[in-house]
Amino acid sequence: MTDQFTSDDHAGPATALDASDRPRIYVACLAAYNNGRLHGTWIHATNPDEISEQVLDMLAASPEPDAEEWAIHDYEHFHGCRISEWASFDTVCELADFIEEHGELGAKLYSQFGDDLEQAEAAFEDYAGEYRSAADFAEEFVRETGTEIPASLDYYIDWTALARDMALNGEIMVFQTGFDEVHVFWSR
Repeated sequence: MTDQFTSDDHAGPATALDASDRPRIYVACLAAYNNGRLHGTWIHATNPDEISEQVLDMLAASPEPDAEEWAIHDYEHFHGCRISEWASFDTVCELADFIEEHGELGAKLYSQFGDDLEQAEAAFEDYAGEYRSAADFAEEFVRETGTEIPASLDYYIDWTALARDMALNGEIMVFQTGFDEVHVFWSR
């Protein structure tokens, strides 16, 4: 858990990527690779059918005759998400769409749930918001639930410790995505 989040917007993160930041994969021709040559192409992860067409074009232009097999040898703009060299193009495009929608936060959720995209998507149903710190979240939560705190005791409350305990008890998940930018999710 961290202690950095922000309370200005509770609607959820929004990120827009330009075309150069769109997640993409490098698909290599295995016939060329196995014969000591590098032959492949970078492909934006937009549509599985378009990727398939571009892979077929790349294989047709291979320096090795009758090239048929390919593998994903590299990828970028997936914010640290892992992609298997044998991942289906459907999987790659679904993950790319998720990353485009949720950015680094989506990537952290994806990793948190063991690279299970379905669970990462479902976690957004329990999104509590963006805060400057986990302590800010804990304080806002306690105050909004109607708990009356006498002014003479207010100074003694350790909101950081309360937020840490909430995370350790499994009540919340906290993800830091920047300085003074923390996202909180309720745990199921």
